[in-house]
Amino acid sequence: MSKVVVFGAAGRAGQRIVAEAAARGHEVTAVVRRPETAPAFADGVAVVTGDAASAESVGAVAKDADVLVVAAGGPGREFYRTVAATLVGVAAALPQPAPRIVHLGGGATLTTPDGTRFLDLPSFPAAYFEAASAQADALDFYRTSSGASWTYVSPPPLHFAPGERTGTYRTGLDQPVTGSDGQARISYEDLAVAIVDEIEQPKFLNTRFTAGY
Repeated sequence: MSKVVVFGAAGRAGQRIVAEAAARGHEVTAVVRRPETAPAFADGVAVVTGDAASAESVGAVAKDADVLVVAAGGPGREFYRTVAATLVGVAAALPQPAPRIVHLGGGATLTTPDGTRFLDLPSFPAAYFEAASAQADALDFYRTSSGASWTYVSPPPLHFAPGERTGTYRTGLDQPVTGSDGQARISYEDLAVAIVDEIEQPKFLNTRFTAGY
């Protein structure tokens, strides 16, 4: 059993990560910005108020944790890099072994076969460019950071939505995992399975992975 802290626990992805980890018997702390509007979590899940971009908030829950999961969202180009820098800084300052960081990032940072990021394609929607670029900044930060162990998780670039928990998936690194129809897709539920599997049996330390059917 691990002590797992989930930032952004009230979001669509965060709720499912909390539920999956709790169902497997992990000790879960759900960090939310507004506890009065948070959903009902499973019995035994501790709910605290906090912000992944705040060193004070992170420090308050990180000292006893084994894993810090980031499923939080926020505005502005700097948000995700700030979150990454905050978690790495706090974790690096803790007695070793420090908690690992698992950051649920963006699918637009994945690449086409020629190495072009999806967010750099001419067809990439302008409305999502800032958020995608912010997640790319976070990934770049992790790749050049030191002092903390991290894993960055990318969902598919397009077909990622609430759905069924099948418990099956395949993993890849920088390119989407595609099915027989050439499309990359996975449900929030099964990406939560992949994330908790990574918490239990780390295979992608200090790197990025993606998952799909």
